[in-house]
Amino acid sequence: MDVEDTRRYADLWAHVESETSRRLLLAALDAFADHGFEAATTRDIARRAGMSPAAVYLYYRSKVELLEKIMRIGHESVLQEVIDAMDGHVSAPDRTAAFVTAFSSWHARFATLGQVTARELRALPPERFGEILALRQATERLVADELERGAAEGELHVDDLQGTVRAILSLGVDSARWYAPQRGGDPESIGQLHADLVLRMLR
Repeated sequence: MDVEDTRRYADLWAHVESETSRRLLLAALDAFADHGFEAATTRDIARRAGMSPAAVYLYYRSKVELLEKIMRIGHESVLQEVIDAMDGHVSAPDRTAAFVTAFSSWHARFATLGQVTARELRALPPERFGEILALRQATERLVADELERGAAEGELHVDDLQGTVRAILSLGVDSARWYAPQRGGDPESIGQLHADLVLRMLR
């Protein structure tokens, strides 16, 4: 993760108590993205943070606790992002477009975090899994409600609600897999493109 990435993530970690804790979260995020949660080691996380392995445990009890913190921050952040984006829009098509724009652009902007949150949910212990799953489902319900309302009001054409929700979410989540600034475009323009495509498919 380069300096620009670190700056971009600064606001997400802002509420985390100490600078060292924030540095460990970034190091763990990098390690989980590179190797997956199971293969990543505390030693590697410590090395990336410029610390000794023993020092990690002064801030986090385990590798699982690091993952849980990362997953919670990621899911809460994207949920709030789409809520804020939809606020102020009234019609179902406009609120759906706002959701898609925000959801896709977030996953491009925070691509590393998006990759980890998408694939590591089942690495969490059961009690944490349920909490993070509830956040994910709350995000899904926001767009599902608008699709359902748009279909009922005759503004959107939705034959398969769950299938359409999955397609919209997949479009956004996949932005985290392929997006890189050097490939051209920016997160906002990607989000807008996805919103335009979704509305064309639903009308």
